[in-house]
Amino acid sequence: MAARGWFITGTDTEVGKTVATSQLLRAFVANGYATAAMKPVASGCEVRRDEQGGEWWWNADVAAHAEASNLALPEALTNPYRFLPPISPHLAARDAGVEVSLPHLLDCAQQIGAQSDVLLVEGAGGWLAPLNETACMADLAAALGYPVILVVGMRLGCINHALLTVQSIKAQGVPLAGWIANQVDPEMSRYDDNLATLQQRIAAPLLGEIRHSAQALTQRLSDETVRLLV
Repeated sequence: MAARGWFITGTDTEVGKTVATSQLLRAFVANGYATAAMKPVASGCEVRRDEQGGEWWWNADVAAHAEASNLALPEALTNPYRFLPPISPHLAARDAGVEVSLPHLLDCAQQIGAQSDVLLVEGAGGWLAPLNETACMADLAAALGYPVILVVGMRLGCINHALLTVQSIKAQGVPLAGWIANQVDPEMSRYDDNLATLQQRIAAPLLGEIRHSAQALTQRLSDETVRLLV
């Protein structure tokens, strides 16, 4: 079995990539796909302890992926690199004396893909966020060879951020499969007009809208979203 894969990026950090990834996972699961997610590198982890005194590093994004997918896979594959400080992963890795290896990430993705129908790889930060001292998230997406799904955080300034990101994705030579509008600012003025402008100017389908909601992480995108992708 070889997975269909997509790389999830965003117009910035904190624009709802994990919410969008989780909703995509649930949509694929509801349509009968063996579905997995990968967070190649995560910072801002928490130290958790069990009753026996053992401890591990917990990450909210990775936990959300596991909850939404229907394959139980080792976190050594789904999240190969994790760090405690809530800073850019390349800085966290440098402070920890760890090199984030692109070949290792590709190997983990290949192993997950061999066990799944669908693999969603969620980047950290935005499209050009550094992965290590020389590569960025765009390089990882290109090396994976997966089409990109762009999560647009719908708030003031999102049009410029989205169009710059789309331009950079195109320059990287990676196909843009579509984009998701995530309403991160529930009070955004002229939401519908901003959405219409993005639809007019982005030459890729709007895969779905995620309205601001406390339950957004446990909801799913529509069957139509899946049909647009597969």
